Amino acid sequence: MRARLLLVDDDELIRASLRYQLEREGYHVMVAATGAEALEKARLEPPDLAILDIGLPDMDGRELCRTLQAGASLPVIFLTARGSELDRVLGLRLGADDYVVKPFSTAELVARIEAVLRRSRSRPSAEGPLRIEAGDVVVDVAAHRVAVRGRLVEMAPKEFDLLRLLAAHPGRALKREFLLDAVWGQDFFGDTKTLDVHIRRLREKVESDPERPQRIVTVRGVGYMFV
Repeated sequence: MRARLLLVDDDELIRASLRYQLEREGYHVMVAATGAEALEKARLEPPDLAILDIGLPDMDGRELCRTLQAGASLPVIFLTARGSELDRVLGLRLGADDYVVKPFSTAELVARIEAVLRRSRSRPSAEGPLRIEAGDVVVDVAAHRVAVRGRLVEMAPKEFDLLRLLAAHPGRALKREFLLDAVWGQDFFGDTKTLDVHIRRLREKVESDPERPQRIVTVRGVGYMFV
């Protein structure tokens, strides 16, 4: 079965060109010019992956990403003309799987789509315990929920996967490479800053004082450990 892609961009020429080229690669492509149109199409026909332009006329692409991923682990690739580190960090913090800066080649985009889909399809969903209790942090794997000090905390899909992995190995220093491979896949195109962004975000949600972490600690020269 062909993978379903949701392509969201307010530039008609880009939509038409990318749709044509991606369909030639064998994908089923749905297109939308606005966030509202994208949400409606995703509701009627849930996509396997979304490709989102950050600059949309009715809502920010990052807001659309957050809405599309609510209650579902939808892989997302951002398209943007902006390539600053701040933009990349903001996108990754919201759970984006990859980030492509315009202009880009179709071959590059297809390679990134294939890599993200492989990671998504191979990611284990039921391995390990279904409920992890680590002090005041409870990870309910079956319900895909996290409670910290008795209060539910919203987690982006990658944040949840990373916390689940760390909490399942308390007191064990996990290497950065292991965490990246386990959560993002061995063919991840990004760099280790992606991991740092998500760790910082997790600390903001889990730690009493994120600047002085006591639960998710850095093991210098190795990686991170949940204590």
